[in-house]
Amino acid sequence: MDKKYQVFVSSTFEDLKEERAEVMHALRLLECIPAGMELFPAADEEQWEVIQKAIDECDYYVVIVAGRYGTIAADGISYTEKEYRYALQKAKPVHGFLRRTLDDIPAKHTDTDAVKREKLIRFRELVALKMCRHYDSPKELRAEVMHSVLHTIRTKPAVGWVRADQLASGEATAEILKLRTLVENLKSDLDAARTEAPPGTADLAQGTDLIEVPYTYKEDLWDGGKQYSDVFPTTWDELFAAVALIMMREASDSSLRERLDELVRAHELSKGPLNQLQRRVVQSEARFDKARRVRTRGRLPLRTRRVPSKTREFHRLQETGFA
Repeated sequence: MDKKYQVFVSSTFEDLKEERAEVMHALRLLECIPAGMELFPAADEEQWEVIQKAIDECDYYVVIVAGRYGTIAADGISYTEKEYRYALQKAKPVHGFLRRTLDDIPAKHTDTDAVKREKLIRFRELVALKMCRHYDSPKELRAEVMHSVLHTIRTKPAVGWVRADQLASGEATAEILKLRTLVENLKSDLDAARTEAPPGTADLAQGTDLIEVPYTYKEDLWDGGKQYSDVFPTTWDELFAAVALIMMREASDSSLRERLDELVRAHELSKGPLNQLQRRVVQSEARFDKARRVRTRGRLPLRTRRVPSKTREFHRLQETGFA
């Protein structure tokens, strides 16, 4: 969305017409909206509320201080300084630009009154405490303003202004808010699903619950072809880790038994090298429908797809386990 920023320009007027013109030109080159005393017929108490509102609506604030302090209000402070202090009070990003030296300023553009000159010195010191740059000519001031304001726009982007026809309609805004609420609700549901068991599964075997997987083996070093039976105790978490990947899509009984065989062989190998030589796993004897019955002790309805020959079954995972 194309956004423009409004910049309030504060300074004395008659002595800084050329400088203000250069600053306004710089702001227009940056596609900013300049605002300042040109909008107000006079600086007086009646206009002060209008000036405050203008500063409130601006995104950034620029003050130029040279050889004059400016018109003093009833509280003993010039309107230029009042504007500057008000911008600070409102936490506006402020940019101060001070004429480097007062000695080469024409006499007609300086204060001859001793009180005003003292107030000007104090005001310059105040401006120098914040972001501040110095200049010697109007052209140099324009360059300094462009550099300083552009840097602030990039590092501290403000609210800005956009064309009314670029804004979403009331209906679109309401729909966006509705969708945001829906997204937040779905995120909450997802977070809950990750930490809570699905409804109706409280009585099902799961997690760290134990299950025994029967299997057969041969003791190769002792007894040729004779087979023996044993059981492999494991948990449902370990079992699911072994078979879940292939059950993201339908898996046959044979492929599931292969994964169980691998799980049992890993169990045998964990007993040590001697056991690896003595006991050779033939096959896990538990058909997966037997394991499935253990899993669904809580009367969870299951579905099994058979191929036309009715000799093969296929299973897949669902939210509550095997299907």
